[in-house]
Amino acid sequence: MATEVLTTADGHAKTALSKRYAAEWFAARGGDAPAIEIGTASPPLSPARPDKPELLSPREVPKRKPGTEAGRIALLHAVAHIELNAVDLHWDIIARFGHVPMPIGFYDDWVKCAKEESRHFEMVCDCLERMGSHYGALPAHAGMWRAAEDTAEDLMGRLAVVPMVLEARGLDVTPGMIGIFRKAKDEHAIAALEVIYAEEVGHVAYGSKWFHLYANHFVPEEASST
Repeated sequence: MATEVLTTADGHAKTALSKRYAAEWFAARGGDAPAIEIGTASPPLSPARPDKPELLSPREVPKRKPGTEAGRIALLHAVAHIELNAVDLHWDIIARFGHVPMPIGFYDDWVKCAKEESRHFEMVCDCLERMGSHYGALPAHAGMWRAAEDTAEDLMGRLAVVPMVLEARGLDVTPGMIGIFRKAKDEHAIAALEVIYAEEVGHVAYGSKWFHLYANHFVPEEASST
């Protein structure tokens, strides 16, 4: 299920599939459907991506002033790109590390995160469309997946870098973004960013929880102290 999400290229098709599989997972966990076994998979090193947006190095991505409408569109486009990558990051940790004997709650948390990130992407895309744009209309950051590639064989590193660093950085900058859209009186963008901010707090917490559990129960003491 996770690998199918990762190999789906279109953003809206990816998030629709993500939400569908999350619903199936939680229906099974609640006893309303047959249990879903935790298996192993061979996910791609990089997820499938749509033809647009064009992916550029960070230095090549055009800078726009956030006080302008074009700048606010660019800001939301960047958020949509981050959220789509986050969908793949959460399914990737499931597919890539299914061989590690983690508690079932590990899967509950990351499936829930993937579902929420899918909704975030769709909410931001709706905001872009209200402003006459869409995801893929602008170039985007090519390095978003670098953290996943660097931790492809390191669950502890993945837990540290993605939720505890990248998502935590998102918490740092989101209040400022909300302020930009509040000045522009864009209630739809404000509402979307406030939902994202509230739910990302939980994602960071999940990362911290599983990082410390893994460090305490799976990593030899001498390795965890270096």
